[in-house]
Amino acid sequence: MARYTGPVCKLCRREGVKLFLKGEKCFTKCTIEKRPMPPGQHAQRRGRKVSDFGQQLREKQKARRIYGVLERQFRRHFELAEKRPGVTGENLMQELEMRLDNCVYRLGLADSRAQARQLVRHGHVNVNGIKTDIPSFNCKPGFEITVRDKSKTNEYFQTMQPQLSRKQIAGWMELTPGNMTGRVLRVPSRDELDITLNENLIVEYYSR
Repeated sequence: MARYTGPVCKLCRREGVKLFLKGEKCFTKCTIEKRPMPPGQHAQRRGRKVSDFGQQLREKQKARRIYGVLERQFRRHFELAEKRPGVTGENLMQELEMRLDNCVYRLGLADSRAQARQLVRHGHVNVNGIKTDIPSFNCKPGFEITVRDKSKTNEYFQTMQPQLSRKQIAGWMELTPGNMTGRVLRVPSRDELDITLNENLIVEYYSR
């Protein structure tokens, strides 16, 4: 499966904001604080006014990079959101949040979405008791997400488990730190998401 393997700090510099793609390192070793300009030798020329299309494109790219989704899959999420009743922008955010890799991240089982994606792909996660290694798997309210019993002896989970009780868990989920089991309580509302995105610009981009 295709995925971005380049330097993620360059993505933050390109968008001009912290995207928090590296977990704890984003708080201790942030490149954008030292080099706030966009990457590339012509970075200084990019201070000119951005067109409406440019703003829409940047917002769409920002969302893709935050959630670690490539273009074709992101468009698919948008098409699903568009078919659902309600506000398309909010539906899109909910589609992205209910991905399995994001739910693993929101439960505190990983420090970043990229790490959560890796844990899922390597088969460390069960959904409703069934091994699920598809990061884009759509979780529903009531679904139980847990670390597989065989994986609990893994050095990473042994180190991470004592820290779970101190982590802040998303309000629309619950976690039992002792057995590393979480549950999706409901679909999150837009107000519950700490994502600084203007999803209306993304809707405008795809509605051209």
